[in-house]
Amino acid sequence: MSQLGSRCPQGFPRCPRWIPGVPRASHGGPIVLQSPPMDLVAGLGCACAGLVALALLVVAQRLGLLYRLCHKVDTASPRHGGELVAEVLRAHGVRFLFTLPGGHISPVLVACEKLGIRVVDTRHEATAVFAADAVSRLSGPVFVELPIDVLYPFHVVQKEIGGPKTPRGLRGKLVQWYLGNYLQDLFAGAWEPRDPTPLPLRVPTAAPEQVQRCAELLSRARRPLVLVGSQALLPPTPAEELRSALESLGVPCYLGGAARGLLSPECPLLLRQNRRDALRDADLVLLAGTVCDFRLSYGRLFGRGTAVVAVNRNRTQLLRNSDVFWKPRLALQGDPASFMVALARSLQDFSCPREWLERLREAERNKEQRNRDKAAVSPPCHLNPLALLQAVDQVLPPHSLLVADGGDFVGTAAYIVRPRRPLAWLDPGPFGTLGVGGGFALGAKLCRPEAEVWVLYGDGSLGFSLMEFDTFVRHKVPVIALVGNDAGWTQISREQLPLLGSAVGCGLAYSGDAGDTEDTEDSAGDRVVAVLRAAQAECHRGHPVLINALLGQSDFREGSVSV
Repeated sequence: MSQLGSRCPQGFPRCPRWIPGVPRASHGGPIVLQSPPMDLVAGLGCACAGLVALALLVVAQRLGLLYRLCHKVDTASPRHGGELVAEVLRAHGVRFLFTLPGGHISPVLVACEKLGIRVVDTRHEATAVFAADAVSRLSGPVFVELPIDVLYPFHVVQKEIGGPKTPRGLRGKLVQWYLGNYLQDLFAGAWEPRDPTPLPLRVPTAAPEQVQRCAELLSRARRPLVLVGSQALLPPTPAEELRSALESLGVPCYLGGAARGLLSPECPLLLRQNRRDALRDADLVLLAGTVCDFRLSYGRLFGRGTAVVAVNRNRTQLLRNSDVFWKPRLALQGDPASFMVALARSLQDFSCPREWLERLREAERNKEQRNRDKAAVSPPCHLNPLALLQAVDQVLPPHSLLVADGGDFVGTAAYIVRPRRPLAWLDPGPFGTLGVGGGFALGAKLCRPEAEVWVLYGDGSLGFSLMEFDTFVRHKVPVIALVGNDAGWTQISREQLPLLGSAVGCGLAYSGDAGDTEDTEDSAGDRVVAVLRAAQAECHRGHPVLINALLGQSDFREGSVSV
């Protein structure tokens, strides 16, 4: 015990000085300083020890030390991560693996071969990607990326990442310990049994009240229109069920992308011509998986009073360019196919106004007649592209599948050639990537071996995947490639020349023999059909075929803009 004090001002007797944080003594008496209670010290010590222990546990968990208490590392095992990848792929029903071989994926290729998954090697890595893209469009698409250190056996990875055997200094020893710990953590429990079966599929669906709201709008519409996009063909709703829903509603339809062929070519609801005029005149437009991007002029094609109902799984795509050029009356985030099925069930007594449908059909017939008239005009030399594509449409069997890879020629084909069934038209999509033809055809033929696969090439796009005919031959993949050879990047020159006064960079050269050019129009048409049927016969014998069709000039797509 001690007493602290000093002389107070004004000569007062000695008085205690108050120390902040210490209780004041009463009546000016002495202040007693005492040590903290032992229970407080013990409590603080326990708290600090607990925090340290917790921090150590967190560090141990992050370093994988806790996991390795229950999961051992088999350093002698020859197994590798490629085997696990192959097991998961097989469990998910994967039948084909497209690749350009490389050391970083060799374990996957070898393991897949052992499990019966067909490994298809291509001549260009982009073709492998496009082939997988085609298979994904025809089946539930997934992208998987794997680091190389999880694919090889323990002893290989140990050799690659191991540091010096006798590290120097504290830093070297820490690095050596970290790499060794990483390796142990990587392979801990690697070969323990796991369930590789697919996870349940979650697909967003529209609420019943949203379906009812759309049903009310459609029941009041006098000039309704439906635009069906590729997304509507995604699982789980079968294409046949979606087709039945569209036929039950009886609303005229435009089909785009993979939805082409959903309705038969003879279906009275199917429209392919005059879409701009129909969108302008409609009082209700239902976008079932269709996006308001450049293909719909960003939404500027709708009439001023048109009620737009949009259904899309992806919210960003659902509202693309909305409140800029268009505004949806109803925007529903959900699966468009299941939505259309539910809508048809709620409107079983609905009947689309007949005069509206007949008006659109009349415009359709007039436009198709004008196309036939243009196809009948022979260019100064070579073939009329419309006549050639009409011949293709004439010989296509019901089980055909079309791959579109090109510009002007493919753009023309979209109006002339009619897919015969759902998921029978594969094109690059909104990005317009050239060079998909070889890969798409490869994936499509392997996925649907019974289909007669046609690739519609432009002479420009052909150059990206011509080498893949070697792949077709080696892997016995018979396809028919039709090249619309007009000796130029015509889709670009159609815009560049009138706007800028020059077609520089757009010119190519005809290649191949033009053959006999003295035929009459009738005999030329017959000869084209004969060549196409000969190509089909050769394809059915198991050989890939390429037809180089030299095209003359056509104004069919004059004024089209491609940026």
